[in-house]
Amino acid sequence: MNAEKPACRLSRLVDRLDRVNEWTGRVVAWLGLVLTLTVFGVVALRYGFSDSNQWLSESITYWFALMFMLGMGYTYRHDGHVRVDVLSRNASPKTRAWIEIVGVVLLLWPVCLFIAISSLEYVGNSWAMREGSPEPGGIPLLYLLKTLLIVMPALLFWQGLVELLRHVAVLRNQQPTEPEHGSIKEGM
Repeated sequence: MNAEKPACRLSRLVDRLDRVNEWTGRVVAWLGLVLTLTVFGVVALRYGFSDSNQWLSESITYWFALMFMLGMGYTYRHDGHVRVDVLSRNASPKTRAWIEIVGVVLLLWPVCLFIAISSLEYVGNSWAMREGSPEPGGIPLLYLLKTLLIVMPALLFWQGLVELLRHVAVLRNQQPTEPEHGSIKEGM
């Protein structure tokens, strides 16, 4: 019974942590519709009415950046990033788990920390001056857009923690709740 309690706790922890990027990804997916409608609006204004709107035109960049940057953790969760599985293709589930853990700790987390730390001053300066668009009529919230340089690696770091815990559960002979991609299923 005591051996099952930690297993249940780990599984519940993984599930709870995993919900952050799942929820974020589902919300961000709707930005695709917003982006499409915005592009349609800009094109309709320009070619249908011979008019333009700087704010609307700049918002295309904002919508795309939000989708891309906030969707990275969700994409990692669903195994949508480019992978080279040369080392783990024919490996046992436990060996694959070790490879994934080493990848998270030695590759993913250092890159996330590097991006976040190297962006701090850049984002901080932008916030300090409440940086806006250099174009007249543009969006006055450029500092919020630049904040994604901190949020994106935080979401990736978070999902790396989830994946690390999921693979620790495999090493403990536990069956963690798996996302739809099934990256740690036997035979993958």
